[in-house]
Amino acid sequence: MSYTMETSATGDFDKMVERTVDALEDEGFGVLCDIDVRSTFEEKLGEEFRQYRILGACTPALAHEGLTAERDLGALLPCNVIVYETDDGGVTVGAVDPQQLVGIADNDALNSIATDVTDRFERVLSTVGNGPR
Repeated sequence: MSYTMETSATGDFDKMVERTVDALEDEGFGVLCDIDVRSTFEEKLGEEFRQYRILGACTPALAHEGLTAERDLGALLPCNVIVYETDDGGVTVGAVDPQQLVGIADNDALNSIATDVTDRFERVLSTVGNGPR
């Protein structure tokens, strides 16, 4: 069972992060946090790691609707979008699969929200990528 939706991408890593943020914004998401995993591992552990960013994406209206239907949904928010450098020098852009994420809550009131977010993430991945991985 896969818990992410992914696409491969080509281009400069930092530009791909920018393109991903722009595509998310075009779909109504705000990026609430941007975690630079590579920098964090270097600073905190003294370890080298591939370029890897975690973007915490949220659509306030859908988050409000979801939290109204399921108070504890906040433990699963924001939805994470990842951008990382692959072993062959390419870039992967992925997002948590909203269907899998809200499936944990086992609340049918969240199904339409998950479908909406899935559709938006598919458009984001289509915009930035070269096709599904």
